[in-house]
Amino acid sequence: MKSFLKYTVAAVGVAVVATASASAAELQDTDLTYVGSWSSLSLFKNFEKPFWGETLPDDSGGAITVQVSTFDQMGLAGAEVYRLLQKGVFDIGATVADYTVQDAPELEGLDMPMIAPDVQKAWDVAKAYKPVLDDALKERFNAKLVSVVPYPAQVVFCNTEISGLEDLKGKKIRASGRTTAEFLEAIGAEGITMAFNEVPGALERKVIDCAVTGSLSGYSSGWHEVSTHLYPLPVGGWDHVVTAVNLDKWESLDPAVRDFILKEAEEKLETPVWEAAFDETKEGVACLTGKGECARGEAGDMVLVEPTDADYAFAREKLEQDVLPAWAKRVSADWVTRWNETAGKVVGLTANGG
Repeated sequence: MKSFLKYTVAAVGVAVVATASASAAELQDTDLTYVGSWSSLSLFKNFEKPFWGETLPDDSGGAITVQVSTFDQMGLAGAEVYRLLQKGVFDIGATVADYTVQDAPELEGLDMPMIAPDVQKAWDVAKAYKPVLDDALKERFNAKLVSVVPYPAQVVFCNTEISGLEDLKGKKIRASGRTTAEFLEAIGAEGITMAFNEVPGALERKVIDCAVTGSLSGYSSGWHEVSTHLYPLPVGGWDHVVTAVNLDKWESLDPAVRDFILKEAEEKLETPVWEAAFDETKEGVACLTGKGECARGEAGDMVLVEPTDADYAFAREKLEQDVLPAWAKRVSADWVTRWNETAGKVVGLTANGG
């Protein structure tokens, strides 16, 4: 009996491999170009580059090949990615959604300060809002949505002493996006627009008092070396990276290739990044403060300022009273309605405007 079971299991395994190989063999040869997000950060190094450069081609049996780069390696600003994607300069592009909101304010509905205080809620919002994002990308950039993934929670780094949310009042703070800047203005701070790679120097020279970015992103870029206090309230949301493909290119691909790419992206890019977001947020805090395990290098010694229940309540109030209404005025009534039916329904909020 044991030998029979062993043989059966082995046969099933061979059949599964054969089926997968046969499926890959049926894919048409496809060459793609991919431009990803910041080359120095964990998201690209640990997820984007391996997926597009190795996993997808390998799983396709070599039928799909992808030339991989990033917008910063190409000397581009993040806001240029979808504009160049629309022109067909490359096939697939990924950038931080907040970088593109001047061109497509609808994308702001994905991620606002304190709309999702934890990873699971942020993931639920993203899944609900994806059909809206897909339509917005099609309308604004002639593009098709491929995936939505987060950076770790966007927290506050300060080079000055703070003890809570109220202490941010009057401070000059680099915002990670327009709605983050509006939130900071609502609590009495001054939201500053500044490129990510310019922040460490500005903190060191005290041009700004604080800055918002992901905990692990800040650690990887050395922000703990020019900051003293870490405030882990997700003031900047989750700073999603949205990947899209030029729609003309997409429609030229064989349907089996299109289905294969979307399935692979969901299972082997999106899901792993979302699952890692909680641990990476936690590890980022540990690496910045020395409180907990840091496997990525020498830990910093920033002062950890824990948010209170009152901080969360005040932040939520500002989201409802200031940030959400301001966004609703920037988009049409149809987009507001769709937000209410999707993301708004998930978080229990209703936007009015348009």
